[in-house]
Amino acid sequence: MTPAEIEALPYRPCVGLMVVNAEGKVFAAQRIDSPGPAWQMPQGGVDEGEDPRNAALRELEEETGVTPEKVSILAETIDWLPYDLPHDLVPKLWKGRFRGQMQKYFLMRFEGTDSDINIETAEPEFSTWQWMAMDDLLDNIVPFKRDTYSRVIAEFRPLVPGT
Repeated sequence: MTPAEIEALPYRPCVGLMVVNAEGKVFAAQRIDSPGPAWQMPQGGVDEGEDPRNAALRELEEETGVTPEKVSILAETIDWLPYDLPHDLVPKLWKGRFRGQMQKYFLMRFEGTDSDINIETAEPEFSTWQWMAMDDLLDNIVPFKRDTYSRVIAEFRPLVPGT
């Protein structure tokens, strides 16, 4: 695909989840499909006609096994935040239909125990997970998501005790 063709593509509607524990650390997981370091917070597409809040709770359970009663939604980003995929990834993901994602992030307080987290789901996306300091996310995230994560952290940090 040419750069002009990619620029003409729409963004995929998506939700992202910043799940924080009692210590103010963020759930981060290593993508199973990446040979190198590719940590991220849970995220996923919004189905046609689906409310973003419902999509966030669905994606949380699909990717981490955490059920809705184990979290409280504290906030959501004011705006939808876009990110562009590197051009070489566009034809490989989502059948080349999207240039990247337009994300609405939700801040969730985790009220369960670590044993409630199970990344060995029906369709696993992660190989391992950890609670990570908010500032460490930026050092471990794939570069093309760094700006989005910076914006999410800036917006949610004041709402997370101890960060």
